[in-house]
Amino acid sequence: MNARVRRILEDATHRFVFRRRLPHPFRGVRLYATTEGGLRYLRPSLRDVDPPLLAVAQRYVKSGAVVWDVGSNLGLFALPAASAVGPTGSVVAVEADAWMATLLRRSVQLNGWSERVEVLAAACADAFGVGTFDIACRSRSTNHLEGFGTTQTGGVRERQMVPLVPLDAVLAGRRPPDVLKVDVEGAEALVLMGASTVLEHRPLIVVEVAGETSDVVRSILEPYGYEFFDGEHLEAGVTDELAYMTVAVPKA
Repeated sequence: MNARVRRILEDATHRFVFRRRLPHPFRGVRLYATTEGGLRYLRPSLRDVDPPLLAVAQRYVKSGAVVWDVGSNLGLFALPAASAVGPTGSVVAVEADAWMATLLRRSVQLNGWSERVEVLAAACADAFGVGTFDIACRSRSTNHLEGFGTTQTGGVRERQMVPLVPLDAVLAGRRPPDVLKVDVEGAEALVLMGASTVLEHRPLIVVEVAGETSDVVRSILEPYGYEFFDGEHLEAGVTDELAYMTVAVPKA
């Protein structure tokens, strides 16, 4: 799809919100979707939206588990996780974009999971504060904290002031996560820098790793005894290079 056609489709459809169902084995999970999360949500089936992410949720999220999803967007990981953990588990979904957080809360209510899923409208960082959050022109899936992000945003349509909260502070009054997913458009290392206490609990971690952050992410996680897998090729075993979607598993 060329850039002009893509932009026309984005402009024509961004204002619409529609209900979708996730594919097997999460067929019963419904979510409110929009092309603000990417044109991929127009596909006839959501099976091809992000197969590796759904596969990780299916493989690693167990009944009764606690899952934290930092950078939840529309909930493509948080909602399958909520299905997998069942009534004895819980999910904390952290999303800095207030508009997306509201839509995610609607999806939570649609599935009847208000007691199971908590949505926090904030950005995670290494310290408390207030940050500038850039809303991307093309897709809100590429929103980012100012100073981070990629070149795939199509520019910035607006800027929001958002609360910055260390991940360790999210622990207050909550069970530590068994599974932690972090996808925040280049600020993943910043999130992990504010998570030293969380990391002491050694959750399984699913983290997006850009080339320039690979060494930093590795240096943060290795002291806690992790080994690394490529989330798109889990069958390949332990890898020395951190992949774009890295699954960090605590060593036995």
